[in-house]
Amino acid sequence: MVMPNFLIIGAAKAGTSSLYSYLKQHPQIYMSPIKEPRFFALEGETLDFQGLAQGINRRSVTQIEDYCRLFQGVTNEIAIGEASTLYLHSQKAIARIKHYIPNVKLIAILRDPAERAFSSYLHLVRDGYETLSFAEGLEAEERRIKEKWQPLWYYKQRGFYADWIKQYFAAFEREQIKIYLHDDLVADTNAVVKDIYQFLGVDDEFTPELTRENVSGIPKNKLLQTILTKKNLIKSALKPLLPKKLRHSLNRSITQKNLGKKTILDPDIREKLIDMYKPDIIQLQTILGLDLAKWMK
Repeated sequence: MVMPNFLIIGAAKAGTSSLYSYLKQHPQIYMSPIKEPRFFALEGETLDFQGLAQGINRRSVTQIEDYCRLFQGVTNEIAIGEASTLYLHSQKAIARIKHYIPNVKLIAILRDPAERAFSSYLHLVRDGYETLSFAEGLEAEERRIKEKWQPLWYYKQRGFYADWIKQYFAAFEREQIKIYLHDDLVADTNAVVKDIYQFLGVDDEFTPELTRENVSGIPKNKLLQTILTKKNLIKSALKPLLPKKLRHSLNRSITQKNLGKKTILDPDIREKLIDMYKPDIIQLQTILGLDLAKWMK
């Protein structure tokens, strides 16, 4: 039974899709063929997430046999991994990871929580799943959580990191865990990826194609974005004609070209979010020994 020896545990909208792509390209790394299997957070559960996008119910892997099948293609790769952002905020995930793969290596990328929340919102607007303004979405969050909407709508909740990082540090040896900042991943992608390669024990001289994945934003043409993201006759007709890798590349290229100018978070909303996150950020600074003052501006 093959299991992963490393996991990307989050955070959502902090660059995990891009990192998944960079690692998947390395010949000594095997990544699960689907991103976000979410097994360790959702094992054995009957899923009934609600809301506008319920694909999480269909795409999540909840049985150990199905999870192991994700890694049946492993040959001689050194590092075997997957990426599920739900793990960062799940006590069940911590316990199950510790049970199944106690010697696993864990990677987390943390992002300015206010910007992370806004990016999550823009992601859903981009794909036609969010009809409220950002301010309205923040107000609706408590209700949506009670109604079991899937976690991508938890704009505020998923920006609290300190207590979760403490729990991971308590459950695993410190040398098993690497924490990176989204700012550093964006500023010097090569350096961060090289460090991760070293952490995983693979050839750090390998250079992947560093195209950003799953970029959030407001689409210029909403109809085109709907065609790209939702099931439709056009996508169904092209599926047997184009290889999966080419379809993915075209979809990514067209999606990025269809995004408008970068949307900026309203300063007043940012200030309110910073006030809410500040105690958590200060605590996280102490835990990680990092200067996160930029997140509080």
